[in-house]
Amino acid sequence: MTTHTAFARNQWYVAAWSAEVGRDLLARTVLGEPLALYRTGDGRAVALADRCVHRRYPLSESRLDGDTVVCGYHGFTYDTTGACVFVPGQKRVPRTARVASYPVAEVDSMVWVWIGDREAADPDAVPRAPHLAGEGWVTVTGMEPVDSDFGLLVDNLMDLSHETYLHGGYIGTPEVAETPITTEVDEEAGIVRVSRHMPDAQCPPFYARSTGIEGRIRRLQDIEYFAPCLYLLHSRISPAGQDTPVFRTEITYAITPSAPGRVYDFWAVSRNFAVEDEEVTAFLRDFNHTVVMQDVDALNVLQRCLDTEPEGYQELSINIDTGGLAARRILARLAAR
Repeated sequence: MTTHTAFARNQWYVAAWSAEVGRDLLARTVLGEPLALYRTGDGRAVALADRCVHRRYPLSESRLDGDTVVCGYHGFTYDTTGACVFVPGQKRVPRTARVASYPVAEVDSMVWVWIGDREAADPDAVPRAPHLAGEGWVTVTGMEPVDSDFGLLVDNLMDLSHETYLHGGYIGTPEVAETPITTEVDEEAGIVRVSRHMPDAQCPPFYARSTGIEGRIRRLQDIEYFAPCLYLLHSRISPAGQDTPVFRTEITYAITPSAPGRVYDFWAVSRNFAVEDEEVTAFLRDFNHTVVMQDVDALNVLQRCLDTEPEGYQELSINIDTGGLAARRILARLAAR
């Protein structure tokens, strides 16, 4: 029997990478709300409820006429505010003919939406990941839907000791599981920081092939989780026993609940080295996609297991779970608001 992580509605969530939103309608579901995303002729991103008010046909399966959306079933037409501006067979548009329009903020190559109270939506409150669009950085991105609870993905990312076992041969080495963590929690700001510093570790293929380092490495992992959606892993690699050269990699995840038991896993790898090397770019894109799919497969298995579990199961937590447990507390507090 599964209890799903409660959603905090008055928060910003990533609905798409900026590059995904264009002049074709894009369907996404955030916090159980079906959305139709598109970009106006002047480049502004728009998010409308993805159901025509007439017979509930998905607007994402419809078409654009200029900046208006024409329902593909009966032609009801909506402007960027969600107001219906045309209905077939009559001149008068019913006063109630409108769909919801959601606040949008486009920041750092991500399109964020606000599903809660419109008056509370503050674009300046969107957490930042400036490396995603920063000068001197090259970024590869992707998104995978996961058939698991939102909270399971948060747990997965807050405890990187699983890299040793789930991602061995890719990003995991024995030192990741063996090295203790330090955790800092800012309950009021909703930020959890988890650090794992490995002064002498094996160099996994992910870094050996992208940096060219041979032998052992100094590997620093510093997590910042901005609840509920944005997760940053600041990774610094240098040859063991020396401080330079330092290879910086920023791993970004946007963790967006789609519906109970479903979550979008937006991922990105940004680097500030070998920025002109297309082979490194292709390698990191393909390699990280494999790593993400290992997480997706594991979480899908775990969710199916939890769904068939009888009541009364006792969950055991240990020191490595400190960051994840802090994240759970913050998510519960945000949802309770």
